[in-house]
Parts: sequence; C-alpha cells; structure tokens
Amino acid sequence: MSEYKQPASVLVVIHTPCLEILLLERRLHPGYWQSVTGSREGDETLPAVAVREVFEETGIDARQYILRDWQQSHRYEIFPEWRHRYAPGVHENTEHVFSLEIPDRIPVRLAADEHRAMTWLPWQEAAAKCFSWSNRDAILQLPQRLKPT
Repeated sequence: MSEYKQPASVLVVIHTPCLEILLLERRLHPGYWQSVTGSREGDETLPAVAVREVFEETGIDARQYILRDWQQSHRYEIFPEWRHRYAPGVHENTEHVFSLEIPDRIPVRLAADEHRAMTWLPWQEAAAKCFSWSNRDAILQLPQRLKPT
C-alpha cells in the first residue's frame, strides 16, 4: 500500500426517509461539519470505499441499508493543509457522491481520531452547516434524487 492517499474519494450522505441528515464534526477542525468522506485504498471499487468509510466513521454497516451511487463526481483543489497526505504534485481530488438511506436515526459510533461530535439535522439545516460546497450541494440535491421516476 502506498504511503500517500489516492486522489479519489467518496462522499456519503447518510439520511432517513424524512431527510434527516447525519453530520460529523472534524476533530482537528472544530466547526467543520460534513458527511462521511474517505479515500480509496488499493484497487477498491467506489461502492466498497463507501461501505468501508461509513463503517469506519460511524459504525453503521451500509450493506444493511440502501446505498445509492449517484454516478456523479466533483473535482476540487485539495486544501493546502492536507496536501502532504498526497504524492508530491497532487493538488486535486475527484470525489464520488453516494447516499445511504437508513430507516430512522440509529446509534452512531464516531471514529474518535477523525470526529469529535455528530448531529442529525433536517436537510436544509444540514446543507447550511457543511463547510464543503460539494457536500452542501449533494444534500440540496437529495430530495430530487429520491423522487420516484
């Protein structure tokens, strides 16, 4: 396994059917609220990354619920303070969007090395609280994504 993170990650918006959103506060950055995120390791598929990251960060087994691959990605500049985690010269990451629908709020076990707090919020409030534009936009798209076609 490489010592560097791959510039390919997932964003997993965890929500209930009534669009309550689980947000996590970053341990090293109080006030930075987000959904589950994480980088691909080795040759994992993106859905496998989503399942692993959800379990690592929340203790939730995503295989028991409805995981949706939005087939949507965003490319963004990696914050300078986090670039040391990537190979020299890597300045951008591609984030792939997923959502995980659970039947109701369920117990969450935070990864203490990554997060300091969690909260469940209505989708509009959750979107407003996110520090990441891609996370905010994914939450704002959620009601349309869940409409029957």
